Amino acid sequence: MADKFMGYWRKDGSVGVRNLIAIIPSVFCSAKVAERIAYQVPGSVYFRHPVGCSQVGEDLEITARTLIQIGRNPNFSGVVVVGLGCERFSPYELAEGIAPAQKMLETVVIQKEGDSLAAIQKGVKYARKMQQMASRQQREEADVSHLMIGLNCGGSDMTSGLVANPALGIASDMLVSQGGSSILAEITELLGTEHILARRAVNEQVAQEIKEIVSRTEKKLERQTRESSNVKRTHLISTGNYDGGLSSVVEKSLGSMKKSGNAPFSGTIQYAETPKVKGLLLMDSPGHDGEVSTGQVAAGAQMIVFPTGRGTPTGFPGVPVLKITGNPKTYEKMKENIDINAGEVLLGKKTLQQMGEEIYREILEVASGKMVKAEILGHDEQFCITRMT
Repeated sequence: MADKFMGYWRKDGSVGVRNLIAIIPSVFCSAKVAERIAYQVPGSVYFRHPVGCSQVGEDLEITARTLIQIGRNPNFSGVVVVGLGCERFSPYELAEGIAPAQKMLETVVIQKEGDSLAAIQKGVKYARKMQQMASRQQREEADVSHLMIGLNCGGSDMTSGLVANPALGIASDMLVSQGGSSILAEITELLGTEHILARRAVNEQVAQEIKEIVSRTEKKLERQTRESSNVKRTHLISTGNYDGGLSSVVEKSLGSMKKSGNAPFSGTIQYAETPKVKGLLLMDSPGHDGEVSTGQVAAGAQMIVFPTGRGTPTGFPGVPVLKITGNPKTYEKMKENIDINAGEVLLGKKTLQQMGEEIYREILEVASGKMVKAEILGHDEQFCITRMT
């Protein structure tokens, strides 16, 4: 029998691990109005971003798809779309894209309302009504097959590949074996491992897609570093990674892939794309922590699980980011930011298998309502839509 968690069932059959109201601006011009609405309504979160206009082609399409998909994420029981009125990505298009998720949905357009104050007033009215309705919903039992997690990492050191990432891989395998889903991404940190990942593909088509995704990223990085005017800007890993004991991007990649465990890859997805299959997935994405988390949440992940050797406080609006470190010193220094001390494996207190099982149990606890430390401290920096250029 599959494991269970306590979540919020949605009309479209998905299950949220949080029950919040999302305030989403369609364009950067309406971001402050969205922020002011959220500040006045407990249980709401807003999504500040610098895009939505003066973009063309695929860049604008990525913005549109990502914002629509964020609005569809099951952690949000309702959405208030906030637009200016003359942007390229229309607030009405955003609302229409979210509508199939069958959740509470309203649109506020600043130019239509007359000014910021009028738009804030209407948005607050909508959001308060949604929150009142959401507060009546109770958590109910759900099978873990309804759970999708994003596998992300940042501020890595040598303990990440040795302990934290492999332990998370064990937890991911436990989830996937019961019908749940995990999304591996950060392609810039998987360079050189594509042949290893491809061997785990469920078929030759998925194997070829994995190789092509990594190859495209590698070619893009070659072009960007070749054209750089400053040789100091061509390093593929951060100075903090070097200081933490990582020698090269190859070593980092070999450790980074361990987050995915040993499960077979059931498919690949584009950035912010809803998967057509469950299981372990590879998302075509950049390496930036925030852009990766945003793509995973837009794909439907209700939670991000985030190993960090050096330590980072960041979080995501409306989506718990569960922090793990394999470095016991980092845990002692950043106890208020880190949820799980996987460094106990290095200290001989637990085996890697025991730590993986502990992470899995914590995932279920968080999915059932336990707050992670990033949520408690109000961190929401990881919302960041990627761009083509």
